[in-house]
Amino acid sequence: MYIPASNAEHRPEAMLDYMEAHPLAALVTSSSEGMIATHLPLLVDRTRGAHGALAGHIARANPQQRQARDGDEALVIFSGHDAYITPAFYQSKARDGKVVPTWNYVAVHAYGTLRFVSDPAALRRHLEALTSRHESSREQPWAVGDAPESYIERMLGAIVGVEIEITRLEGKWKMSQNRAAEDIDGVIAGLEASSDPHTREVAQVVRERRPG
Repeated sequence: MYIPASNAEHRPEAMLDYMEAHPLAALVTSSSEGMIATHLPLLVDRTRGAHGALAGHIARANPQQRQARDGDEALVIFSGHDAYITPAFYQSKARDGKVVPTWNYVAVHAYGTLRFVSDPAALRRHLEALTSRHESSREQPWAVGDAPESYIERMLGAIVGVEIEITRLEGKWKMSQNRAAEDIDGVIAGLEASSDPHTREVAQVVRERRPG
């Protein structure tokens, strides 16, 4: 990933935090049959390996589990905050007009070694952990055991577990850090004025990533 110095995030803990907060990622692998990507929610395990590990699952019918092999390198792409930035936000526009539109966004790329998991007991533990992660905040959380056992067994047979031991992380927070202070002020004000709550969240990230 191309990362200008002003946009780079080098702290592993910050990138892992973002991955946990935005768990839906794209798993990208390549083989002699070509490249393929699958979007899937992933769990972050910070205790495994030098940089942590990721765990998820895909459909057994998904050709990715046939094209890719254990030991292959995989790229996992996480993203979340993003917003269009109009030149109208920049105070410098009125002074010289030398501005163009851009897009602010956050992206974390995790590279690692791929492994597929077919053991039913391991798959069930994964599903229970994944479900707990996303159901625990609910007043009446759903659990895997709430479904009929025969149904769960059938569902387990239809998926393959995916594990990626992370070997390298790249983080990019492209949040107007290359602009003058007055233009950053304009970006924050412009995004905060939006009726879209997601766009207003980007304004907060711009504020947090402001140089100095």
